[in-house]
Amino acid sequence: MAPTRTALVTGAGSERGIGRETTRHLAAAGFAVAVLDIDGEAAERTAALVTEEHGVPALGVAADVTDASSVDAAVRAVEESSLPPVAALVNNAGITRPTRFLDIDEAEWDLVFRVNVTGTYLVTKRVLPGMLDRGYGRIVNLSSVSAERGGGVFGGSHYSAAKAAVLGLTRALAREVGPQGVVVNAVAPGLIDTDITGGALTGDRKEKLVADIPVGRNGRTDDVAALVTFLCGEAVGYVTGATFDVNGGSHIA
Repeated sequence: MAPTRTALVTGAGSERGIGRETTRHLAAAGFAVAVLDIDGEAAERTAALVTEEHGVPALGVAADVTDASSVDAAVRAVEESSLPPVAALVNNAGITRPTRFLDIDEAEWDLVFRVNVTGTYLVTKRVLPGMLDRGYGRIVNLSSVSAERGGGVFGGSHYSAAKAAVLGLTRALAREVGPQGVVVNAVAPGLIDTDITGGALTGDRKEKLVADIPVGRNGRTDDVAALVTFLCGEAVGYVTGATFDVNGGSHIA
């Protein structure tokens, strides 16, 4: 049976990233997939991969999530394609820096906020009207355990602050759009093996971090992708404004 709904995932071009693994899980769950990434060729490769693996239609589009015109053009390309309507949005695109507070300059501060917060705002603002018109939508925003515990994993204080802003946006938007059939939730991963952290966390530092994780290992991208895919499904119509931790017990609220 052909998919009747599309999941749009931002920042899903990286081969070892949470975004790409999420597209694979969503395709396995029966979604058509739209992939947005600042690297258009990487987005196309992810789209081709999920089509090859699961036989679902997929489209990869270049998009700079910090630029409203770029976001508009990318989402318009998805809407004008043969893909079914967008029923789920995963705001995965993000950036981190391990810079200490006194070493953060304004340019780096602004960059971290533009990608993590403004990007989430711009893509959501562009996709949300269609969900409201159809009376159905699932939005999942990627935050971080750093937002909850005040850093101490990989990113600096600007990253923690930006990801905390994503949690605030998630809760406020959930209240606003719930009556129209759209639910909004957040996922807060802990230490996950990705291209972002893989080369930076090694040796003693990695061993110390893993030692503080009750399940005794780093997270995998599929640990996060499985939860995101569940939150994109029909069964979560009464779950909104919530934050779901995926951290192996390193932070237990």
